[in-house]
Amino acid sequence: MRLFLPLIAVALACQAQAQVDRSDRPAMRPAVTQSPAPPPAQVPVANLPDLQAWAAGFRPRALAEGIPPEIFDRALASAEILPDVVRRDRNQSEFTKTLWDYLETAVSPLRVQNGRTSLARHRDTLEAIEARYGVPKEIVVAVWGLESAYGTFRGETRTISALATLAAEGRRARFFEAQLIAAMRILAAGDVDPNGMRGSWAGAMGHTQFMPTSYLEHAVDFTGDGRRNIWGDDPTDALASTANYLRAFGWRSGEPWGMEVRLPDGFDFSVTGEQITKPAAEWARMGVTRMDGSALPANDRVSILVPAGAQGAAFARYPNFAVIERYNPADAYVIGVGHLADRIAGGPAIAGDWPRGDRALTFAERQEMQRLLAREGFDPGGVDGRVGPLTLAAIRAWQSAEGMTPDGYLPPRMLDRLRR
Repeated sequence: MRLFLPLIAVALACQAQAQVDRSDRPAMRPAVTQSPAPPPAQVPVANLPDLQAWAAGFRPRALAEGIPPEIFDRALASAEILPDVVRRDRNQSEFTKTLWDYLETAVSPLRVQNGRTSLARHRDTLEAIEARYGVPKEIVVAVWGLESAYGTFRGETRTISALATLAAEGRRARFFEAQLIAAMRILAAGDVDPNGMRGSWAGAMGHTQFMPTSYLEHAVDFTGDGRRNIWGDDPTDALASTANYLRAFGWRSGEPWGMEVRLPDGFDFSVTGEQITKPAAEWARMGVTRMDGSALPANDRVSILVPAGAQGAAFARYPNFAVIERYNPADAYVIGVGHLADRIAGGPAIAGDWPRGDRALTFAERQEMQRLLAREGFDPGGVDGRVGPLTLAAIRAWQSAEGMTPDGYLPPRMLDRLRR
């Protein structure tokens, strides 16, 4: 679960998004931060927590954190256990889309069109935000587009009830108790009332889906009306808060997030991956160029990513890539935000091909892959189903030992070979 989840709201949402269809709903977030729990299809009512009993035990802890008694009592007075929240939390579906399938939704023609409309409608505000925080307006709009379809789908779940439900349910009590205390601090500040504090079933709020702790740390009152309002129809504060969030985590003004690149024939795929960085000039000497043949923008920390292997599109990863990862650490999400921003700015679609005959590995298959790599003497860094840098390095080492292209990409057909 992310601690940020920004989401921006504005009157343009209902008007400029007149053509909203399923391709312009918030894009499914690639779930990479934790393995899914294998829950029952439904949560029996008898297994739901008793909110009053839980609140009685939680109240002293909240007050010890400085929450005024009247704020605590007011917040929970109308709160309720939400069975659907428990069901959704226990049944979080594993993200099994391929990158190219994800991008077809995240950067659909309709999402690009609505992004350009949203940027045009709020251009003055977005340019003022860019001038203050140094984050390109297209990046801010792209986050908005992926998180809430430009404010169209901000979520209608009451945040206090959602957080109280998840805290009382207990599987991740510490995390959600901290979020609930943060939400009560927001109420105490007067930025919103309990009924107006709404968002996703998991507690993410507003146009760009901030979790309460991230709101406290990074939300700003850009309109100057005395409230940091990320929930209302005017998305200004939410958009500025998103830019402030990205700046706080190190956004480098004037530098790209990354870009699609062309790799030369005979390229050494063993040097791909985020752990290997080289100056852009060195990649240029190796024959790496932008898709139009021009040189990569100067930078001393550039990596080359091939998320679909040697047969798929390749990307240069710049330091700002890691900043977007603070919103969601999945490469698919970051490429989605960056590419959507580029398309909104008038850039071309991804030109590289994809291995469209492949499907994504399931969670169980990723665990099996890690066990098999370890069996063969290639340490994947544990068996957790997460394909991080250590697992990618293990895949490349195994591929090299087998005489294959060491690109770190392991589809089901290659898993079959590993099983032998």
